[in-house]
Amino acid sequence: MTAAASPAANIVIMTVEDSNNYDAVNSMRDFAEKELRPLGHQVTLVEGDQPKPNHFGGLVEALKKADLLVVFVRRRFPAKEEMAAIRAHLNAGKPLLGIRTANHAFIPKPNETVDVSELATWPEFTHEVLGGENTGYETKGMPYSVTVAEGAAGSPLLEGVNAANIRGHQSLYKVLPLADDAVPLLVGEAQVDATPPQPIAWTRNYGANHARIFYTSLGAPDDMKIADVRRLLVNGVTWTVAE
Repeated sequence: MTAAASPAANIVIMTVEDSNNYDAVNSMRDFAEKELRPLGHQVTLVEGDQPKPNHFGGLVEALKKADLLVVFVRRRFPAKEEMAAIRAHLNAGKPLLGIRTANHAFIPKPNETVDVSELATWPEFTHEVLGGENTGYETKGMPYSVTVAEGAAGSPLLEGVNAANIRGHQSLYKVLPLADDAVPLLVGEAQVDATPPQPIAWTRNYGANHARIFYTSLGAPDDMKIADVRRLLVNGVTWTVAE
């Protein structure tokens, strides 16, 4: 199924304004307006910390009718009912697309105290749902180069994506090892460092109902200016909502 043939979907984008979250709110608003809505998708942007940190107003109601949840959130701890709605979405077999900081979306900082009487963390989200790890990042070898993962050539998720046009200008996330069922699509490799090449986009399924998961560690502002990155994300949306 090509991006042009993508079925119209109800998409909820969960994001947050944060100086370390790569201008996610603006980039997701722009992506929704220029890439998703023209394909017929209905998009609801749920911006966290409104009116207070760790609050995602409207998320619970939005997820009741969502076909896809997009997560571009860094170290936030939703209210318990909001986290329960996220888990319910996934447990129902509905898909999730994670962008960059979703790698540590619900993980507290070391020694950070979270009031778990009201808020919910999910430190295992990266491993359990996304199917990767959160073990740091590499910054010395930027910009890093991007190649197609072994066996991924010809994947519909890479249709219209020329990996040679992609350069990573922000840190290369260390995500290995991936889950056994993860299917790598793109690999990033630092130019001057001993860091092994790292998958930067992959798919897998989560849970008993096999929710489709797409994740990419791309998503920084410079990444989002690259047409091939935007096409990759559109393809990811198409794949996740395909029946």
